[in-house]
Amino acid sequence: MLTKRLIICLDVRNRMVTKGVKFKGNIDIGDPVEMGARYSAEGVDELVFYDITASAEGRACDLDMVKDIAKNVFIPFSVGGGIRNLEDMRAVLLAGAEKVSINSLAVLNPEIIAQGAEAFGRQCMVLGMDVKKVEVSEQFPSGYEVYIKGGRKPMGLDAVEWAKKAVDLGIGEICVNSIDADGTKEGYELTITDMIAKAVNVPVIASGGAGTPEHISDLFEKTSADAALVASMVHFGEYTVQGIKDAMRKAGVAVRRP
Repeated sequence: MLTKRLIICLDVRNRMVTKGVKFKGNIDIGDPVEMGARYSAEGVDELVFYDITASAEGRACDLDMVKDIAKNVFIPFSVGGGIRNLEDMRAVLLAGAEKVSINSLAVLNPEIIAQGAEAFGRQCMVLGMDVKKVEVSEQFPSGYEVYIKGGRKPMGLDAVEWAKKAVDLGIGEICVNSIDADGTKEGYELTITDMIAKAVNVPVIASGGAGTPEHISDLFEKTSADAALVASMVHFGEYTVQGIKDAMRKAGVAVRRP
């Protein structure tokens, strides 16, 4: 049985981990390097670091932070935010990240996906998708629209169609983040996660809404997702990596140790 991955996301603003609800009302929590090292030691499978204001501010990702993370974290991690071109991707990978996550850039310049996959390999290319529920229509047959710029700008793209196009261009993994569920701790948006997971042949990560270990078990029972991304439920000390994985095992989900 293939194991399911548990991934922790750290949204970073001004070199501090921050968390909000539905992309609003963010509060600072702690140092990303220290938190990443702690989660790594606790046994999480992967980490994701998003420089959440880099794209909106038109600046590059904080490479010094990436280098510090690489020195202190001994599991795979990806970095997103402020990735503007191939050189930014190369710089992030050389700084120690295993993968780069692109979102706004990919929507605005889809060919960058193919260029990145050719230069660095499909396995390094992660597509971050911020999606929001809309009325089903000819334009949005899935009923979900793609947003960019940190969830601030709707793009008129159907979520499933965009996911399929991105994979055709060379994306190796997709992280589906529900704007509606983000930070609510009321459970993942299962519908669009499963729609995308069944429409593409690359791993799909569910993001946005995890509040209890039961939400994670529910995700894997009801969708074809490959990984669950969590943030609030561990950042605020409500659950530990060990506790989440124990609960997943008890629910029959195959997970990596611990």
